[in-house]
Amino acid sequence: MRAALLSGLVTATLVLLAVGVFELSLEGAAVLAPVLVVVAGAAAGLVVLWTKVGWEALRNRRRPWLVVALGLGVLALLVVLSLLGVKLPRE
Repeated sequence: MRAALLSGLVTATLVLLAVGVFELSLEGAAVLAPVLVVVAGAAAGLVVLWTKVGWEALRNRRRPWLVVALGLGVLALLVVLSLLGVKLPRE
């Protein structure tokens, strides 16, 4: 009973999210509900897979905190440059 209620709630949330993001009608999004559930499950599976791959790769490094610090530094640099409005040259 609890699993059915939870899956119904997740499906309704995905339908409402699709209505808001893609500007679909509620009926159209409800028809697409099975596709939305499959896509959300596949996306969650990919996130779990790549998180596990990254975690294992990080554990096998000699200095994992240096890799994490460099990654966060690059991310912070991208955020700062984006906030400053710096445009990279295009070819």
